[in-house]
Amino acid sequence: MNTAHHLKSTVTENHKSEYNYRKNRGELFPVPKGKIQARNLSGDENQTYYLYIPLSCRSNAPVFISVHGIKRRAKDHVRHFAPFAERYGCIVIAPYFPEKRFNGYQYLGINGKGERADWILDNIIAEVVTLTGANSNKLYMFGYSGGAQFVSRYTMLYPHRVARIALAAPGWYTFPDPLLDYPLGIKRIQGHSELGFDLMKILSIPTCVLVGEKDTLRDKHLRKSRNIDQQQGINRLERSKRWVKFMLASARANNLKTQYDFRMLPDSGHSFMECMQNGAMGSHVFTFLFDLSCGSNHFNFSPN
Repeated sequence: MNTAHHLKSTVTENHKSEYNYRKNRGELFPVPKGKIQARNLSGDENQTYYLYIPLSCRSNAPVFISVHGIKRRAKDHVRHFAPFAERYGCIVIAPYFPEKRFNGYQYLGINGKGERADWILDNIIAEVVTLTGANSNKLYMFGYSGGAQFVSRYTMLYPHRVARIALAAPGWYTFPDPLLDYPLGIKRIQGHSELGFDLMKILSIPTCVLVGEKDTLRDKHLRKSRNIDQQQGINRLERSKRWVKFMLASARANNLKTQYDFRMLPDSGHSFMECMQNGAMGSHVFTFLFDLSCGSNHFNFSPN
């Protein structure tokens, strides 16, 4: 039996019961605040995730998910986002998807490679809600590189679970094109007839895409094929611009006013650290996700 599938089928109700028990006894927040924690998922001791609970955290706090790229530096994500979590009062979860077990995590594990990373994330979220009383009804999600691919595809499959997303430098995209099979489009997922897409819900999720201005190399990690190059462009910067333009046009064609922002980060290549230090990526991400008073701004996408 697939471990993730077994856990997914039982974990939610178990965690709800434990949460109610802890709440009645006043035992929420059994893990320390203000400290980055490496935790093993209950029932799956080989699954690690990183957690940060801000000092000012209260019950019903929003949940911020940060998904690593193929270098898998999940702890670095939490370390750099922790100061923003303190400011905005959100709980940070950074799952760790080891390559041997999740070599297809960018596609959620539904491409026949590795385990189902989407199910594992759901189990982690359920556990954190049990521990903290966080509000996971609508998630605030960020991903870098391969992690941005995960977040965009998770959002397309589960738009009802997501509030807003920020995608940083994904190598390539799934377009909400009903004429193309997944992962290029959303026509169908071969071998998974139980999974489907709701175009209107997909186009209703506010999205910010961030790419370093120097992220134009066709490096060894960039997915390359004639179909992808023709549909999306030849590098991450070009592909991101085309995807945002397509999403914006699709939303407007369906009478939706969904916000799509494109932000080019100065003096930054394909590096999480450069984007954080030189491009102020953390500020861009948290402002877009949580500071809704800012609304759209001068970073909005322009086709030029």
